[in-house]
Amino acid sequence: MHDKGAPTTPMGDPAPAALVLLLASGAGLAVASLYYSQPMLGILATDMGASTVDVGFVPTLTQLGYALGILLLAPLGDRHDRRQIILIKALLLVAALLAAAWAPSFTWLLAASLAIGLTATLAQDIVPAAATLAPAARRGKVVGTVMTGLLLGILLSRVVSGFVAEHFGWRSMFVAAATGVAIIGIAVWRGLPRFAPTTTLPYRALLGSLWALLQRHASLRQAALAQGLLSVGFSAFWSTLAVMLHAKPFEMGSAVAGAFGLAGAVGALAAPLAGHLADRRGPELVTRLGAGLTTLSFAVLCLSPFLSTTGQLWLLVIGTVGFDLGVQTALIAHQTIVYSIDPGARSRLNAVLFVGMFMGMALGATLGSAVLAHGGWLAVTAMATAFSLAAWVVRCWPSASKRTA
Repeated sequence: MHDKGAPTTPMGDPAPAALVLLLASGAGLAVASLYYSQPMLGILATDMGASTVDVGFVPTLTQLGYALGILLLAPLGDRHDRRQIILIKALLLVAALLAAAWAPSFTWLLAASLAIGLTATLAQDIVPAAATLAPAARRGKVVGTVMTGLLLGILLSRVVSGFVAEHFGWRSMFVAAATGVAIIGIAVWRGLPRFAPTTTLPYRALLGSLWALLQRHASLRQAALAQGLLSVGFSAFWSTLAVMLHAKPFEMGSAVAGAFGLAGAVGALAAPLAGHLADRRGPELVTRLGAGLTTLSFAVLCLSPFLSTTGQLWLLVIGTVGFDLGVQTALIAHQTIVYSIDPGARSRLNAVLFVGMFMGMALGATLGSAVLAHGGWLAVTAMATAFSLAAWVVRCWPSASKRTA
């Protein structure tokens, strides 16, 4: 138990395992809120009477809300007590998830989706909280553990939501998600210390510093653009997979669509090895490898029309492992590049990178649904290949790591 009135101090060595687990669980449950809807889109469209294109706006607004939340809310962690911010966002996220569960209309659900995205940014407050609390000698291990929780939240959210939606209904999934976040909020209230602000900059100056950093550092622009392009194809795939599997010839439920998250876990959980490779060979090379693997994996998926139904499913598994590994590898390397720019502005540099990433996510969800409706699954995979190739080209451009604007 920590004194609620005392300013934060680094955790002792070793760091309390319960506190690290709390932060990892909080990050995972928060970011999972962004992805629960994706395997449920087929059921959602039928239940709400929405078209394939319209239902795509559910993940689009969630991702867009997250990007806006990172841009407008994440910098507040430097200006105010981060514990208080986490508690407020947890409360608001619970309300947004319950609003989605009880949505009486599709318009209401869209508004709730935007609110979920905005408030799920508490995950971006938890990670720097872990970095602040950890002693210097164990900071990497503690932050890595919290990031593992966040990553598992992304991956397992699709598996859980697909199963729950098929057996208990999509509204039950949002109620369960709200319950989980509420439990985390209570644990944070009881177990997390206060954080002393690190800057006295007013809010407008904090936001202005984001733009100044983007203008000043070419390596930041290159990283945000490349990761954003990779995210377009990534989001397009996951935002349309459930709808595609729901239709002929597969006619499979949301549980199967969610189970593909396990295939993604095989690739994404191996991605931390990219950090070791980045240390030995340089992060620029690793970003190219990640973008190249993503491009190749999506290109392989374009072979689906030439295979049997069983063959297509196996190809989906292989492609999912490949592009998840590629996207996560590139993200780890991009974070390595970005964090080395200015140690005193890491939270704001991270905000810029993730705004680019989730703007790509939002664009991918929108384009994916429209392309699936008008061109079919092959067109979706071709689009994902094209955007991933564009990211590879950006990364192969002369290195910007030592240049400024």
